Amino acid sequence: MSNYRDYSLLGRDGVAALENGLARSNWYQTEIPRKSLAALMKPTNGPAIRDTLILIVAMVGLATIAGILYDSLLSLPFFLAYGILYGSAMDSRWHECGHKTAFKTRWMNDVVYQVACFCMIRNPHTWRWSHARHHTDTIIVGRDPEIQLMRPPQLAKLIANFLGLLDVPTGLRLMVLNAFGKLDPQEKTYIPQSEQHKVVRVARLWILIYGATISVAVATQSWLPLLLVGTPRLYGAWHHVMTGMLQHGGLADNVTDHRLNTRTVLMNPISRFIYWNMNYHIEHHMYPKVPYHALPALHQLVRHDLPSPSPSIAAAFTEMWPVLVRQLHNENYFLKRRLPESATPYRELS
Repeated sequence: MSNYRDYSLLGRDGVAALENGLARSNWYQTEIPRKSLAALMKPTNGPAIRDTLILIVAMVGLATIAGILYDSLLSLPFFLAYGILYGSAMDSRWHECGHKTAFKTRWMNDVVYQVACFCMIRNPHTWRWSHARHHTDTIIVGRDPEIQLMRPPQLAKLIANFLGLLDVPTGLRLMVLNAFGKLDPQEKTYIPQSEQHKVVRVARLWILIYGATISVAVATQSWLPLLLVGTPRLYGAWHHVMTGMLQHGGLADNVTDHRLNTRTVLMNPISRFIYWNMNYHIEHHMYPKVPYHALPALHQLVRHDLPSPSPSIAAAFTEMWPVLVRQLHNENYFLKRRLPESATPYRELS
């Protein structure tokens, strides 16, 4: 395997990105009239309260039915549906509430963010800073800690992660490490020292919650508590992994134009609810302060300047998968999507 790209945040590519000005660069943005952008960014509670209530009612209902049918195979579809909401919908809730754009009221963002982080086994303080770096240095090798599809792609690991078999052990390892008062060396590159004690405090609280869940399972001699807390992060992970792969997979790295390294995909209403409209991903990266419920309107304002969106999840995978296969032998290969004639030319590195 080639070592051309060094994805470590402590490695040579990260140092080079800082030295050559690629890191912390100014990104291309499609111009939008100031009044239009202000209207899109106007904070409101309504859509997020509605969607959160739907999510809570659905999770409680599915968990209740699954519990009642626990000893029967009839419970299986209810567990699977519950798992998608726990292990995938919470990914987008973590994301949007981490941006503090879902709700107008700050404490509402904070509460949903904390719950979603627990479900996803992502320390809320670690990941707030990790995601800030992702937006500052999107798919910049050696700088972005959230690159899911590296080059050459490790396809077996990607497939295993559809059941959380990479993310969950990593999350648990970091939780235990943090609970002992330590941080991973890479975490230290983006978490301010003043915030590091918060990482430790949350990890210790989570260990108590997981310990209590295991104790209840042992005391009741039932797997049910573990099927409702913790393991849904495994059996419900597939949807967020699937949509996450499409965000940047097969596209350019080390560029400062999100149209080159990010993909917008048109999705069905159910996936859009689970994903909270993050399928409009170029739009989100260009204007991350626009809340999820305004992204379809933002798309209409900027679509003249973007590559055509993939018309479906299946179409996006059909486009992306051959690129990943080709990258197994040529990691410098990527897909450059065509712009419409109305678009400003790509900003590319000289």
